[in-house]
Order: sequence, then C-alpha cells, then structure tokens
Amino acid sequence: MFIRLNKRGQSTLEYAVIIAVIVAALIAMQAYVKRGLQGRLRQASDDIGEQFSTMNTTTNMSTVITVNSTERILPGNNSTTTTHTRQTQNRTGSETIGNFSQEYWPT
Repeated sequence: MFIRLNKRGQSTLEYAVIIAVIVAALIAMQAYVKRGLQGRLRQASDDIGEQFSTMNTTTNMSTVITVNSTERILPGNNSTTTTHTRQTQNRTGSETIGNFSQEYWPT
C-alpha cells in the first residue's frame, strides 16, 4: 500500500514540475511575445496609413521622388514607341508623438 501512495505522490510531483517549467518558460518569453505583438500592431496601423494626433504630433518629413524616362521612337510605316520609366521615392525625417492622455476627445 505504501508503494502505491509513493508512486502516486511521485507522479503528482512530476506533473507539478513539468507545469512549473512550462510556466517559467512562458514568463521568460513574455517580453518577446509582447514585442512581437506590438510590432504586428504597428505594422497594421502603418498599412492603414499615417496615424497622428492633430494636437500632439510633430512631423518633419522630406520626400524625394526621382523619375527617369527613356523614349525610343522607331521610324517606318509601323512606327513603334517604347517608353521605359523608373521611379524611386525616398522618405526621411522624424515624427514625435505627444502624450495621448492629455488629448481632448469631445463626445
């Protein structure tokens, strides 16, 4: 009878240790999971468009658009026009967002 109780206690202790290890691993990964979720949320809001608060956002951006176009016209009865266009856009700058808790939202 003592052997059965001892094995049952040992089994319970093993389950408790496994659960403790899993909980410790989840707590250790909490910062990485939180950072990943914040990155996904930021990416989703960037995909929607630029988000800003009219009273608490300061933006200083510079956008440079370069367009190179080459046109080739071939003579003859069946005139052919070929146009190659390459466009690049570079955007640099900074954005500062203030404290949203101080913002007033009328109801």
